[in-house]
Amino acid sequence: MAKTTVIGGFHAVLAVLEDGHDKPFEILLAQGREDARMHRVRQLAAVHGVRVQSVSRHDLDVKAPGLKHQGVLAYVPEKAFDSEDFLYRSAEAGHVLLVLDGVQDPHNLGACLRTAEAAGVTAVIIPRDRSAGVTATVRKAAAGAAERVPLIAVTNLARTLERLKALGYWVTGLAGEGAESIFEVDLTGPVVLVMGAEGEGLRRLTRECCDHLAYIPMQGKTESLNVSVAAAVCLYECYRQRLPGGGSKHAKSVGKPRKDLL
Repeated sequence: MAKTTVIGGFHAVLAVLEDGHDKPFEILLAQGREDARMHRVRQLAAVHGVRVQSVSRHDLDVKAPGLKHQGVLAYVPEKAFDSEDFLYRSAEAGHVLLVLDGVQDPHNLGACLRTAEAAGVTAVIIPRDRSAGVTATVRKAAAGAAERVPLIAVTNLARTLERLKALGYWVTGLAGEGAESIFEVDLTGPVVLVMGAEGEGLRRLTRECCDHLAYIPMQGKTESLNVSVAAAVCLYECYRQRLPGGGSKHAKSVGKPRKDLL
């Protein structure tokens, strides 16, 4: 039997009902609240045959201490990672993979998933042993994106990056000492964007697997950005370049068909 976890917040619960592979076992709603989102939860729960209970807000607080549940909780199967095989089918021009090399703060992981889904990322990759797990906090911060974007945990991140390069992906890592601005890198082909952990940045082996190291230009005195903010900047630069006429004027080799590994 699948392990059960609790999630909260309307975005997360509605996403499970609308797009999740496994539907909730049960949903708890705060008594006395009746609005459009509550109605939508009840409606979808009825469609999928999910039991709904009305309980006091105090009961919700007790069942999910510290979670900003917004008056709705759902008991769901523990989220399984997507299959690693998904990565190795082909490197298509429109594919964008986001790698998070050891992001351990659940709010950061959730925010990265949210931006990745919004920016049309093909999949998010994390190391199996050096990352936050897919907790209720992650799913709440992801605002439903944890159910909608493939999340893949790999045992050996460096080996995964090498396999992706062999398939035709270009790998760009974000680092303060990078040789070029992220706005100068051509991100229009099959690309992998790699973000380092909070404080530590990219690990040595991960860094050595990158074709390019790029930085985000900083105009003020701030030395670095939060990893989720940095991921948003890079992903939307990638998105911008893929718009008609949006390519970089200073295109590097990233994005061009690989010939060096053939």
